[in-house]
Amino acid sequence: MALLTQYRDLGLMEYGKAWDYQENLLQETLQARKNTTATTAGTLLLCEHPHVYTLGKSGQLNNLLIQDEFLQKIHATYYRSNRGGDITYHGPGQLVGYPIFDLEALKLGVKQYINLLEEAIIQTLAQYSISAGRLEGATGVWLDAQTPMARKICAIGVRVSKAVTMHGFALNVNTDLCYFAHINPCGFIDKGVTSMQKELGQKQDMEAVKQLFKEKTTEVFRIQYA
Repeated sequence: MALLTQYRDLGLMEYGKAWDYQENLLQETLQARKNTTATTAGTLLLCEHPHVYTLGKSGQLNNLLIQDEFLQKIHATYYRSNRGGDITYHGPGQLVGYPIFDLEALKLGVKQYINLLEEAIIQTLAQYSISAGRLEGATGVWLDAQTPMARKICAIGVRVSKAVTMHGFALNVNTDLCYFAHINPCGFIDKGVTSMQKELGQKQDMEAVKQLFKEKTTEVFRIQYA
């Protein structure tokens, strides 16, 4: 039987507020685990953020190529996050997903979880005739991964606490890719970034992407949204 999962669309939300929202949900999920009759996998949060750069706990600050004064000029903020991975950018037109999932309930290990999250993105993009895949030694979803034209369309960085996940993915849908010029995305200096809009030549319907992604998560994670 598919595990019930909550879904919440947070709309456009400041990064710090969304982080606090996740932390509260993580504690709620841990509390729910104590109830032996609980049949929930957790909660999927989807949102967009105002312009912000976030650095993972293993990241290098020198991958942020600009100073505070320039951050203000481009109306962006900066956070040192407790997720895995290096530096990335979030902004309007980018679909950000935060699954607060109980891996014990889903009977998944961390590597399996990340693989399935990537798979849900890959299958979503396939519906738009975008052939995406994985790059060996790196998380996230890539186009032309094994070629000199390799470019990232979705970044993934997670944190797992007592087998409950936080943080998640950032899929470039209609993202202003100029903001990536101010960082070494995910620590790479020789890889590009792209978006659905750039690959398809026109702006995409964000709501349609959200709904399709939700459908794909029900399939790959074997969950059901309440």
